[in-house]
Amino acid sequence: MLATLMYGPGDIRCEEVDDPKILKPTDAIIKLSATCICGSDLWPYRGLQPIDGRAQHMGHEYCGVVVEVGSAVKTVRPGQFVVGSFCISDNTCPHCRFGFHSSCVQREFMSGAQAPYARVPLADGTLVATAEHPSPDLIADLLATSDVLGTGWYAADAANVRKGSTAIVVGDGAVGLMGVLAAKEMGAERIIAMSRHKTRQQLAVEFGATDIVAERGEAGIARIKDLTDGVGADSVLECVGTQESMAQAIACSRPGGSIGYVGVPHGVTFDGQAMFFAQRRMLGGPAPVRRFLPDLIGRVLAGKIKPGKVFDLKLPLSDVAEGYRAMDERRAIKTLITL
Repeated sequence: MLATLMYGPGDIRCEEVDDPKILKPTDAIIKLSATCICGSDLWPYRGLQPIDGRAQHMGHEYCGVVVEVGSAVKTVRPGQFVVGSFCISDNTCPHCRFGFHSSCVQREFMSGAQAPYARVPLADGTLVATAEHPSPDLIADLLATSDVLGTGWYAADAANVRKGSTAIVVGDGAVGLMGVLAAKEMGAERIIAMSRHKTRQQLAVEFGATDIVAERGEAGIARIKDLTDGVGADSVLECVGTQESMAQAIACSRPGGSIGYVGVPHGVTFDGQAMFFAQRRMLGGPAPVRRFLPDLIGRVLAGKIKPGKVFDLKLPLSDVAEGYRAMDERRAIKTLITL
């Protein structure tokens, strides 16, 4: 089959590879209905995250139909439509039972999903099956639950978004936009999206943003303070992972407020004394998407949310390299790959 491989910064290729096979009795093989490119894929693409010297199989967002299962798999079967988390988990260990599947004692990170078929380890704990096959118009929405929506949802959950609260979303990429949607679903009364790009601002408003702040740095902080009568926000969703975005998130949060950070940190450092006197709560890390999947899938199937709107470019697998370029150059928010 054809699959996406990254050989180095900027070097994405669509090449023939062996079809995936069952390697462990807890595995499943799925035929993907669609896949996509994640913003985190751009870190190694830009040379900001090392590659181990060999071609890296890309892709960790996926949904599709089970075609084969290992002998130990009990909860999913061939023919079912499933969605899985980008974090592989057993759903039974102490950390999973506590709701942090992304710290599962058997944790793996999904790979190789930018392809027509993929092997999913720990299928019983990772995959969630729908009662019936969804209509084609819901595939993009269900694909979004696998990572980008689940990650934005975790940012809002970690930031303790509550009904009637004020939330700020730092970052207007796909995860930030999903954070806006999540904050709206969780009942935030005011949602301030920090964005400098018109198309992303428009989508943020469609997802529930009540205010847009285009300024950055000290000007952005001053604008937030002006909008919140000098108080700051109850909840801040940090969805980028840079020093600038983290500093912005901390400065825009009120004392006693909460920051949910899901942007993979690159070069982020903290001043301990400053954090001590700031009195902000912080929770983040890889999103435990498996915790949220049943709820998010249910909302999609019920027509309550349309997270698939975040995909603004659709390309065939053979053109996957253009999908990476478009996202890197900010010509696209998120690329859907058809198979």
